[in-house]
Amino acid sequence: MGQHVIKMPDIGEGIAEVELVEWHVKPGDAVVEDQVLADVMTDKATVEIPSPVAGKVLALGGKVGEVMAVGTELIRLEVEGAGNIAAGAAPAVARAAPAAVAPAARPAPAARPQPAPAPSEPAASATPVARRVPGEKPIASPAVRRRAWELGIELQFVQGSGAAGRVMHEDLDAYLARGAGAQGGARYVERNDEQPIQVIGLRRKIAEKMQEAKRRIPHFTYVEEIDVTELETLRAKLNDNWGGQRGRLTVLPFLMRAIVLAVRAYPMVNARFDDAAGVVTRHGAVHLGIATQTDAGLMVPVVRHAEACDLWASAAEVARLAEAARRGKASRDELIGSTITITSLGALGGIVTTPVINHPEVAIVGVGRIVERPVIRNGSIVARKIMNLSSSFDHRVVDGAHGAEFVQAVRGYLEVPATLFVD
Repeated sequence: MGQHVIKMPDIGEGIAEVELVEWHVKPGDAVVEDQVLADVMTDKATVEIPSPVAGKVLALGGKVGEVMAVGTELIRLEVEGAGNIAAGAAPAVARAAPAAVAPAARPAPAARPQPAPAPSEPAASATPVARRVPGEKPIASPAVRRRAWELGIELQFVQGSGAAGRVMHEDLDAYLARGAGAQGGARYVERNDEQPIQVIGLRRKIAEKMQEAKRRIPHFTYVEEIDVTELETLRAKLNDNWGGQRGRLTVLPFLMRAIVLAVRAYPMVNARFDDAAGVVTRHGAVHLGIATQTDAGLMVPVVRHAEACDLWASAAEVARLAEAARRGKASRDELIGSTITITSLGALGGIVTTPVINHPEVAIVGVGRIVERPVIRNGSIVARKIMNLSSSFDHRVVDGAHGAEFVQAVRGYLEVPATLFVD
């Protein structure tokens, strides 16, 4: 028997280091060729690292959350034959991931052996067990909810063991056994529990990017309300006529088209600023970033060449990218290169937001929900559908007047939607 060391591979594009976000094996596990050993993260893309050989895991080269340089030892296997290092050579790093952050075993493909779960973890099933952070909305059946109510247990503080983190009756029993709940009045009992959550993976990347954007970019935000009554009438008509064949349209494709047209007159907002080099690059192409909330955190997939897309093509591409992002399947190329970004809170809406610019871009357009309000028109009070836009700009590149004029141009297209189709 010999030893085979697998080093952190070169992911490409000049990346010198990556973050280790998840192990799929542990010391003692048997692995087969091409089995995924670990997940690492570059900028926002997660990359799976497969095994080039079959063998048994001897040691892991890092712990979850650690930033590792390309070429360092990732994992050491015992293999048939001589291996690729001397049998007596000591591992460069030989430590297992701490039990507190060790991932539950993931089902391997049918033709591959399934690693055994750690003693403290439940056995992997066809549906992986998801772990919730206390405070997240719990999933539970009506019977479990009713029993929790009778016991005075707040479900958001119960860790579910069912599929997708579903809270089961046995989870309530375990919660009570730990003394975390009590009959009658548990809702008003003082709480002193704490749970440290390691900031790793996508959440760390989001934190770093937001901090960098706010540190480097002097933001200013301009808010305007848009009367989208006519736009909503047009959208409903298009959906009635062609929704079944082409897909149903939301407001987003109309906004995308309005931005494409508006940047022709205000190219300074469709730009990227390399402040280190002192160069602003204005782009003819409109690569629209679409901020997308996922279970892992905020991601910004990119609709490339939005200027060449009609309403239905825009809607289809947004849907495709959002689904890929939420499933963790968006590629690195689909997450980089945007020239201006749209962010939306959807039904959560709000009156005003102050969106953070997606560095190194210089503008971001935030969309609020549509509400019906009384408006005075021609001396009469009428009901109109109103939507707020909250747009932020990099004040080093975009003057206040230009930012306001750009938003007014977008407003003009949306309030008279026929102009969206007139070049």
